[in-house]
Amino acid sequence: MDFSREKTSEAVAEVVTALLSRESETDSDAGYSVGAWQRLVENGLLALPLPERFGGDDQGLAEVATLLGELGRKAVATPALATLGFGVLPLLELADENLQSEILPKVAEGAVLTAALAEPGRPLGSAPATTATVDGDTVVIDGKKIGVQYAADALVILVPTDAGIALVAPDADGVTLTKAPTSAGTPEYAVELSGVRIPRARLLTGDPAVLTRYAVATIGATADGLLSGAAELTAEHLRTRHQFGKPLATFQAVAQEIADVYVTSRTLNVTSTAASWRLGTGLDADSDLNVLGYWVAAEAPTALQVCHHLHGGIGVDITYPMHRYFSQGKDLARLVGGAAYRLDLLGAQCSSI
Repeated sequence: MDFSREKTSEAVAEVVTALLSRESETDSDAGYSVGAWQRLVENGLLALPLPERFGGDDQGLAEVATLLGELGRKAVATPALATLGFGVLPLLELADENLQSEILPKVAEGAVLTAALAEPGRPLGSAPATTATVDGDTVVIDGKKIGVQYAADALVILVPTDAGIALVAPDADGVTLTKAPTSAGTPEYAVELSGVRIPRARLLTGDPAVLTRYAVATIGATADGLLSGAAELTAEHLRTRHQFGKPLATFQAVAQEIADVYVTSRTLNVTSTAASWRLGTGLDADSDLNVLGYWVAAEAPTALQVCHHLHGGIGVDITYPMHRYFSQGKDLARLVGGAAYRLDLLGAQCSSI
């Protein structure tokens, strides 16, 4: 199978690369690069997956994955993953025309979307304990979510419940946001929902696994970009840094370690691309996504740690970009539920064959 990028994906990659640089642009108050986010909005990149009727480009998962991968390659933190991967793509499958018309055009203008993917003791993909009780024309939501990226900035939060996915505004009555620490410093919250009422039309009763699949696929695309960018940064450091009068890259032990990183990076790229291709073309992608989730949680952080090691002391200097790759990778590994959980999913799938 040839997974070479299509012309549209190549064009997306070129535009994103032109807009970004390796220099940190993180706004210390916002916790992410506000400037990069605005450039994505101004250049129409958030409209990539939007239907033409909403002024979008009607592109699919492959193009979104390319966009997220290039952001990862530069380790620039923005709400793009949460907005496109956890919000737009699931809504295009699950929401009706009225809800899409209400929400999606605002994304092109810079509105943030997100999803509450996990609960205490229930990681991404687990059956939610959060309840949705129908009461006349409204639905009452009760529960607690954790690790909700950009919740305070979001127009709506997609909240998985026992009866479907609820669309909840972060400032709705009964919603309490508690900011939580992250490795990368990006905004993340615990969200408590106590008697939150939403219109019945805002409870999406389609397959909730749609949200999980898009979340894993787009997290994987971001992690793929992060590891690729970190490997490039490390290889350049080893090529130009000298010790005992020779480039570090000429030492056998160093060459072996960066070679292992390269193998991991290329494997993650193939895994991510295959999973996105299967999901984007409507094929059964669950096996590929489970493998991808494991690589994001187990193999990518290990390879990023090696990149840190090969940099020596400069790798942990906050004025040097390496720390951004490692910290964002750690957050993604946690977001998919961790290595042990992903391995359990893989094992369960293998035992059921």
